[in-house]
Amino acid sequence: MPPTPAEAPPPRRVGHRAPSERRACRRELRTWVQWLRRTAELHNDLPPCWYRHRWTREMLTALHLGRLRTYAGEKTPGRELAEAEWINTLHASRPHMKPPACAGGHQEPPLPPPPDPGAEEEREPYLATSGDTRHHRPGEAPGRGGATADDRRSGPPL
Repeated sequence: MPPTPAEAPPPRRVGHRAPSERRACRRELRTWVQWLRRTAELHNDLPPCWYRHRWTREMLTALHLGRLRTYAGEKTPGRELAEAEWINTLHASRPHMKPPACAGGHQEPPLPPPPDPGAEEEREPYLATSGDTRHHRPGEAPGRGGATADDRRSGPPL
C-alpha cells in the first residue's frame, strides 16, 4: 500500500517543491558552491555560470546532499571511510564540472533535439526481439530473450 500524503517523504528534487522552498534550496546550494569553489580550489574547474547548466546543477546538488549525509548523518557501520569516499567522488566529478561550451566564457547550452516520432514505435519491437536486451519486459518471465542472471542484476529495465 502506498504511503498516505501525510506519511509520504518530501520531494528531493528542487523542481517539485513550492516556489519559496525552491528559492531557499537554491540559495543554500549557491552558498555551498561558493564555499566549495574556495575550499576545494575549484575556481578553474567550476565556472561562475554553473547555475545556468542543468547537469552541473544536478551534479552539484548530488554532491551537496552527499556531503550533508556523510558529514552530518549518523555513522553507519562499515562506512568508516565515508568522508574519504566523498572526497574521492568530488575529485572524480571535477572533469565534468565545466561545460565544454564554457571553456572560453559562458555559452548557453544547446537546445535538445526534438524527439524522434518513430523512436517509441521502434523501441518496443526491438526490446521484444533483440538478443542483446538485458532485461525482461514487465510480465515476462526472467530468462527469456537471452538474458543471463548477471544481466538481470545489472539494473532496471530501459
